Amino acid sequence: MDGDNRTFSAVGGAGALEDPTTRYPQPPFPRQSQPWPGLARDMQPRPDHGETSYRGSGRLKGRKALITGGDSGMGRAAAIAFSREGADVALNYFPTEEPDAREVVELIEAEGRVAAPIPGDLRDEAFCQRLVGQAVERLGGLDIVVCNAARQQAHDSILDISSEDFDATIKTNIYAPFWILKAALPHLKPGAAIIATASEQAYDPSPDLYDYAQTKAATMNYVKSLAKQLGPKGIRVNGVAPGPIWTPLQVSGGASQEKLEKFGGQTPLGRPGQPAELGSIYVQLAASDASYATGQIYGAAGGGGQP
Repeated sequence: MDGDNRTFSAVGGAGALEDPTTRYPQPPFPRQSQPWPGLARDMQPRPDHGETSYRGSGRLKGRKALITGGDSGMGRAAAIAFSREGADVALNYFPTEEPDAREVVELIEAEGRVAAPIPGDLRDEAFCQRLVGQAVERLGGLDIVVCNAARQQAHDSILDISSEDFDATIKTNIYAPFWILKAALPHLKPGAAIIATASEQAYDPSPDLYDYAQTKAATMNYVKSLAKQLGPKGIRVNGVAPGPIWTPLQVSGGASQEKLEKFGGQTPLGRPGQPAELGSIYVQLAASDASYATGQIYGAAGGGGQP
């Protein structure tokens, strides 16, 4: 791994086998830091979201999706994959993430799909309500909601977490999905899908992610609760639980420099995952051929973690 700004891609020949341990960069990674919430374009190496590797087959043709945190990480991977499967996409992101978001908009529009960028702060209930309304208006409806955006800030001790920090994490990770889903439900018809991004932190929390890990346990729980509530209405609710994934969360305060340098090295595959490796999971959970999957958490953690 040479630490440059190339986007690492995993395009192989048809049916070619690829060793998952060497498919993407392995630690050590260069130490790097960005102001929160960070930009994927400035990471070394740049994450792969499937920009060149994801190939669609029309599995989501005509669908209309809202994705929070759609500028980078798993949200960006889902946005790219959804558009290449035929869906129109509204993506939310924090205003300072505009450079990353513009790249995603271009990729979606290159597929001939509608891209509706809607920047704003998810910690604001009124904005979350406007977000859903704008998504419905600009897409002409809504039938997939991906609550992916998250705030992660590492602290060695609970004593280092201020009430303001704790509040910001809870509002971003828990209140925002609550507000968004309440606003979205009147628009969702039988066959619609809700997908949350949980984490291995829900099952095996790290000591320096006290507040973030709690929110991911709550995410896992609301997926299972809401799936029971909405199942009779024909609306499926599932979640994805990533392990260590190379995203701006890590370089904008989510990990110490020491942890960042060795990031993902503890997994059986010996490296962090790339967002591109999870895009197809979001597609599967949104697609109609997964019609019996609800209340499930799909893991992707490189051999560690749960589920």
